[in-house]
Amino acid sequence: MQTRAAILRQVPGTWEVHTVDLDPPRDREVLVRIVASGLCHSDDHFATGDITVGHLPICGGHEAAGVVEAVGPGVSTLREGDHVVTAFIPSCGHCRWCASGMQALCDNGALMLEGTQLDGTFRMHLDGEDVAQAGLLSAFAEYSVMPEVSCIKISKDVPLEIAALLGCAVPTGWGSAVNAAQVSPGDVVMVVGTGGIGVNAVQGARHAGASRIIAVDPVELKRTTALKLGATDAFADREEATELARSLTNGQGADSVIVCIGVPTGDDVGAAFSAIRKAGTVVLTGAAPDTAVGIPAGLLELTMYQKRIQGSLYGGCSPAKDVPRLLDLWQAGQLRLEELVTRTYSLDEINEGYEDLHAGLNVRGVLHLGEPRAAAAATTAPNAVAA
Repeated sequence: MQTRAAILRQVPGTWEVHTVDLDPPRDREVLVRIVASGLCHSDDHFATGDITVGHLPICGGHEAAGVVEAVGPGVSTLREGDHVVTAFIPSCGHCRWCASGMQALCDNGALMLEGTQLDGTFRMHLDGEDVAQAGLLSAFAEYSVMPEVSCIKISKDVPLEIAALLGCAVPTGWGSAVNAAQVSPGDVVMVVGTGGIGVNAVQGARHAGASRIIAVDPVELKRTTALKLGATDAFADREEATELARSLTNGQGADSVIVCIGVPTGDDVGAAFSAIRKAGTVVLTGAAPDTAVGIPAGLLELTMYQKRIQGSLYGGCSPAKDVPRLLDLWQAGQLRLEELVTRTYSLDEINEGYEDLHAGLNVRGVLHLGEPRAAAAATTAPNAVAA
């Protein structure tokens, strides 16, 4: 079959919408009609060259929700018509990491940037040339073939434009606070960068019982949104936020600082390191360029204060377990999702969406790729962020 898809053909580059050929699903694969796909900063890293992909051209998109249209041989957990959220790491379920409850570190993650399916071959083609699929998903397409284990079945009454955010932004941010930072009741937490990921770290810290959640972002829209979703304080300036954290802790510093800046630097991590207390934790969630090295942190301070610097992939979540649980929290009114979607875009507007991301106009932009558009009303709900 043929489908329209946003393709990156060169780096640096912009997304180009083409009609591509899509092979039918093979063993343990499914064909998914993508309804909504989040515009995550990680895909922009591919376009800028900050993160090197293994094959060009590539179809981006790794945060999505859609409907299963066809199943390949051997598929046992899904059927046509099922609604799904995608997982950009297709967890095998039996490697050391999956068996330890750490699906985010599954050995299949090695294929995230290679662009092939699990058998090492391609399903998408443009003018006879193989097209890589980001995260084995390529969610910037109207239809996509992906592994069965890349799909998490959800209830059909969940709006798909909202469910798409469970593919990356929500579990990554929420888990950065709950799993990586291990926020405890009464903690003082700083979240640096409160876009699509960071604002969910705010929600995770609130869920875990933090007494003060200090949001730091130069963009007023993102500070305002963070305050709506659980932050107790918000600053444009990191130094002011650090001063407040110290004033609340007898000069010690925050219990944890979660760094969700779109393109973080070693200096950002070093500043977070200086802002935490003894035995405190810095969590780095934002994706730096793959060439970036070095953190200006005092080695003696690291030893004598027992500070910890912790990386966080996918929020340390196990998507098959945590995505349904997060949806349960949303349905119980304990997690807010509608307010995250600032604006929806058509596939042809994808570059405009990323321009808006760079301009700080969105908390999360979402591509709307097809029916059903059940979440449209959610983006104009009374508590939603204005477009």
